[in-house]
Amino acid sequence: MKKLLHKRGDLILQEQPFAYVLLPQFRHERCDRCFKLGKVLKCSGCLYVRYCNRACQQEAWPDHQAECEKLKLLPATLVVPSAALMLARIIRRLQKGGDFCKGYYTDKLYRRFNDLMPHEEDIRKDVKRIEHFHTLNVVLQRLLDEPAIPPRDELLRIFGKMCINSFNVCDDEMNSIGTGMYLGASILDHSCRPNAVATFVGEQLQLRLLEDFAGPELDFSRIFISYIDLIDPSDTRREQLSERYYFRCECVRCRDEAERELMGAAACQNRKCDEPIRDGQTLCSACEAPFDQSARDRFDEVTSFTRDRLAEMKDVAYFDVCRLCLEKQSGVLHPLNAQHIKTLDYAFDSAIKLEKWEAALRYGAGAVAGYRRYSPSNPLLGLMLANIGKIQLYLGDAKTALSSLHEADKILRVTHGEQHDLYKDQLVPLLCDAAQQYELSQRGVVAKPQGRVRK
Repeated sequence: MKKLLHKRGDLILQEQPFAYVLLPQFRHERCDRCFKLGKVLKCSGCLYVRYCNRACQQEAWPDHQAECEKLKLLPATLVVPSAALMLARIIRRLQKGGDFCKGYYTDKLYRRFNDLMPHEEDIRKDVKRIEHFHTLNVVLQRLLDEPAIPPRDELLRIFGKMCINSFNVCDDEMNSIGTGMYLGASILDHSCRPNAVATFVGEQLQLRLLEDFAGPELDFSRIFISYIDLIDPSDTRREQLSERYYFRCECVRCRDEAERELMGAAACQNRKCDEPIRDGQTLCSACEAPFDQSARDRFDEVTSFTRDRLAEMKDVAYFDVCRLCLEKQSGVLHPLNAQHIKTLDYAFDSAIKLEKWEAALRYGAGAVAGYRRYSPSNPLLGLMLANIGKIQLYLGDAKTALSSLHEADKILRVTHGEQHDLYKDQLVPLLCDAAQQYELSQRGVVAKPQGRVRK
């Protein structure tokens, strides 16, 4: 009997990639086939890719064999761009009959590689993308035999399909560790208020619902994921989507003018008032405190400074830089300003790395408030709460830790599922430890911290 209701948290799609690649910075610590973290051994042929065991090496060999011959001819110190390796793997897959491969997204419906949109005209007009294409074309000469390289127009179409239809493959903490193309999942459109989320078990994509879905059949034209960071104002999100995917988002959230204004709001000059000051306001609508031109100039200055610093910290967050930004933002940016939330998020991560636990809790609390307001089902919120709970537990505050971890549980149970390693091997043990420590504290027994905190 078919389900009349698909519930929040239901797993609605599992898919292996059509082609995928590990990011080069992780090749010394993760298996090239299953992406597992741990001890890895070099392929004895090319000495470039690494595997966690013989089974993974043997499973990868049919696809790696031709690639291996090319990689071992390259200089030992050369790091192959992941996009070039991915493109070569797609081409090899197609030449081995991959264009007949079906990626099912329901029991009956599927997509093939030929169904993917190439966006070739958009890419021809995109200076950065076409330059990237030319660069990859040069590298491709060293990864494929000349007869195997498709004609230029066909290669551009393959490149376009790769750019538009690839997913960032993420680890348990939602950090990107690779790139994968999933034919079935390519059916999914974007919304800034998604009703589904993709997570990964190794290289396998798993799609779960964030909301209940009525009806016996899942209509994938009504299933949406997010392609981008949701803690950005609508103007930034639209710009990113236009640059990366060549469309203008007209989702409900992008048309929410009140949210757009709040994400770019200034703080009221009256420190006792928490009302946001929106663009164009000269008086606070709550307390009528003036917001004059000097306040607006200061706001613009801090906004510009923060934007530049956040761009510089795209890959690595620096504690001192985050702290400087937050000092400048104090009394200038509203607590729910998107730039302020992102700065707090970066500061939270950097504080954990430096083991500054009290600072991490302070920054984390502010970031959590922003995520709750703008993206309450976001797995990143669940992860943040889990890390906050871990720190609170380490510092001996079991009661508050339990509260944080229970909130994390409500999110991660939905986004990752109870069988995901993140949930069963990390969150559940933390919940058990917190419950045990809380019970001991109620009896007046001081529990010892359970080791060091690591993100």
